[in-house]
Amino acid sequence: MNVVTAQSRKADYSESTRQALVDSAVSLFTEGGYAATSLDAVARRARVTKGALYHHFSGKQALFEAAFDAVEVAVMTRLGQVVAGGPEGVWDRAIRGVKAYVRVCLEPAYQRIVIHEGPVVMGWERWRAAEEHFSFGLVRAVLESLIAAGEIDELPIETTSRILFGALSMGAAIIADAHDPERAVSEVSTTVVRVLEGMRRTAS
Repeated sequence: MNVVTAQSRKADYSESTRQALVDSAVSLFTEGGYAATSLDAVARRARVTKGALYHHFSGKQALFEAAFDAVEVAVMTRLGQVVAGGPEGVWDRAIRGVKAYVRVCLEPAYQRIVIHEGPVVMGWERWRAAEEHFSFGLVRAVLESLIAAGEIDELPIETTSRILFGALSMGAAIIADAHDPERAVSEVSTTVVRVLEGMRRTAS
């Protein structure tokens, strides 16, 4: 029993150390970017040794990818809650989800780590695969729910999901590079919603 308890405490400590490192990395990568952030600084902010950092991560890129995943998981969890349920109908939740995602693109951690630095640090193919793992699945699920509810025409789900996913990805890039981000948010949101409205079935 004591051995099990000790092992459990060790596992809890190990996980809390890893989480502290990821939280530290998210903060520092957001503030200064990948190139300007040292592993020493990450360990120092997390209040752990550099040896503890290397116990969990093979190097700076592995730590960045963990930070990327953490930001994406947090955002997709929030967006999933927006589109999953509530008093509104499927259509209204989908539109609210689009608008919520577009506003997420203003958040410093998402903008810096996911949009700006992700493709550079991870490489285009690896970044795109990660984006599909997180964002594409949610886009597809929303479209499937709209089709099932009879809100939009029964278009080819894979092709339609990829087209909408591409529009949202480009919209994120536009917002991240905009001189007037709030205006960009409004324009991207309006455009993507209009695209969805073009697929909507006319009420009989």
